Amino acid sequence: MHAIIKFDWMAKFLAVIGLLFISYHLQAQSWEVGAFGGGAGYMGDLNQTNPVKVSGAAAGVFVKRNFNRYLSAKLGYNYGIIRGADSTSSDPSARTRNLSFRTSLSEISLTGEFNFMEYTPSVTHNIYTPYFFAGVSVVNYNPQAIYQGQIYDLRPLQTEGEKPYANSAIAVPFGAGIKYNIAGSLTLAAELGYRAAFTDYIDDVSGTYANKAGYSNPEALALSDRSGERTGVYTGTAGTQRGDLRPRDTYLFIGFTISYTFITSKCYY
Repeated sequence: MHAIIKFDWMAKFLAVIGLLFISYHLQAQSWEVGAFGGGAGYMGDLNQTNPVKVSGAAAGVFVKRNFNRYLSAKLGYNYGIIRGADSTSSDPSARTRNLSFRTSLSEISLTGEFNFMEYTPSVTHNIYTPYFFAGVSVVNYNPQAIYQGQIYDLRPLQTEGEKPYANSAIAVPFGAGIKYNIAGSLTLAAELGYRAAFTDYIDDVSGTYANKAGYSNPEALALSDRSGERTGVYTGTAGTQRGDLRPRDTYLFIGFTISYTFITSKCYY
């Protein structure tokens, strides 16, 4: 409950800050609204090597305040699905571990964006420009797994024996893209953005195996160590490594945005 309250409070805070950015000197600048569509992925304990692996769909909306032809601030909301499964890994030790997860990502972000070239659609001579962005976001997640045909929320099962982790986290978005003025005030952009999350539990895997004697819930016991489901030999000894022991997970959104820019007379000067 505390984690949900924290997420709601921080989301509202980012929304207020974003609206202040958008409204400040609005008449002297341009602003735009748009939508995002593409895929989501992640790097963490169940994907340690492929930084562009997409495991689910993603979509979002945003509103952007353009301060000038180079700089802007964007308030956005993205929703995506990510998955991971040791059974698909090329690493034999990962396949033996046999963990898996799925979670939705619900993110509110506030980012600053910098165009490498002067760009205002239908105004500047440049009809395209590369850009990069960085900022701050809040993400809500809830890792789940399928066991014997049933879907289980992993967080309350405490699969690593510790108290339940938060279901929201601060993250740092950063990335790059290229935008193109397709017609009039319409801009199409291709974008890749990573989020360094201040949590290692987006996939419910982080540290070491728990002491199995401490579990009274049979599902929690089964989902804490899934190594023997196919072989009958369980390798998750208490205190041995379960995750990759890195402190954070990273997730990504990749895809296209389309936006409409509201042009004011000031944009032409």
